[in-house]
Amino acid sequence: MSRPHHRVYVVELDPAVLEEKRFREANTSRDPAKPCVYVGMTGLDPKTRFENHKAGHKANRYVLDYGLRLLPGLYEEYDALRYREAAEMEIELARILRRRGYAVWQK
Repeated sequence: MSRPHHRVYVVELDPAVLEEKRFREANTSRDPAKPCVYVGMTGLDPKTRFENHKAGHKANRYVLDYGLRLLPGLYEEYDALRYREAAEMEIELARILRRRGYAVWQK
């Protein structure tokens, strides 16, 4: 069995992303004091994955256009996981952050 190496990560998005109707409508109950974020998962180091997004390689459009920086304080507590566990944690972390008032995009 392979060693766990997938990680979840969180990218802060420029507040200008709220001008995007689809993003705004997905986050109607956000706390304006909290940042907009993207939650993802990767088999790479999160820094490398963020750089890939910004370079347009398998990029999420919101990260490509609005990604500012990684927010390790929101994801570093999660250890490396197997793929399926990381996929589930990505969804759960997005839910947690949304409940805390963050405007969240996940996949």
